[in-house]
Amino acid sequence: MQNYWGIDLGGTKIEGVILSAPSPDAVIIRKRIDTEAHKGYDHIMAQIVRLIDMLKAETGLKPERIGFGTPGTFDPARKTMKNCNTTVLNGRPMKQDLTRILGVPVEVANDANCFALAEATMGIVPEVVPNFQSVFGVIMGTGVGGGVVVQGRDGVPFVLNGLQGIGGEWGHNILEENGYPCYCGKRGCNEQVISGPALQRYYQQISGEERTMKEIMERYTDGNDLFASQTVNRLLEYFGRAVSVIVNILDPDAIVLGGGVGNVDLLYTEGVERAKKYVFNSGELNTRFLKPKLGDSAGVFGAALL
Repeated sequence: MQNYWGIDLGGTKIEGVILSAPSPDAVIIRKRIDTEAHKGYDHIMAQIVRLIDMLKAETGLKPERIGFGTPGTFDPARKTMKNCNTTVLNGRPMKQDLTRILGVPVEVANDANCFALAEATMGIVPEVVPNFQSVFGVIMGTGVGGGVVVQGRDGVPFVLNGLQGIGGEWGHNILEENGYPCYCGKRGCNEQVISGPALQRYYQQISGEERTMKEIMERYTDGNDLFASQTVNRLLEYFGRAVSVIVNILDPDAIVLGGGVGNVDLLYTEGVERAKKYVFNSGELNTRFLKPKLGDSAGVFGAALL
């Protein structure tokens, strides 16, 4: 019987799962350990081996292949990692090293792609749009990212990584010309406009006070904070502009909104209305905007599905 092994490599935690089937109800085991990224690349590799050994020991199972969700992108030309916020991974041949160390084939994808694949395969998408052609998964939280999942001819969804491994990297499209500088070297990226930290920074700039995104939304709902209203209006307007680019290029059947900012209910109503102004479709927008079903399990489930 085939089992599905997935590892979600985060900056703080490494999580592993074994599934007996591509279903959230088919978890055989699930474990987490600390990444300890500050100890370097070789230590992270050792921690991954340690976690997989724990999964083997507790189940008596052995993997035939393993999927890895990573905090960055595998460069298919250079065979190394790039764009990782766990910076010790950048420039490293992680896929080859894992294949050699573990002795089994491995697949690698970034965390946004894993999120999109999980929700498209065993999350909210099959319930709402079972016969989809394509799905875009959005993460709007501390950062902004995205992933594209396409229905294969064999009926099995797959991640569209792209020629350079950057398929779906929506977070670093320029949204606000001459906007706030981004670590990627550009200014005004989606991530520097509609991520949680970017919105909190904007609120502080116009109000002089520090507030969390949760507090800003509460003050917006109360209706007594003009600065909260301006911040939320900024989110909705720029979300509409940013998401219209996805629709105009990919025209997906569904867009799943993950991450902390993705929990803002107004995105599914007023945010979609704003997007209608920018979509090249005579003011109509039939794309389904969906709340994710799998929560923080999506990353490790998506890795297993790779």
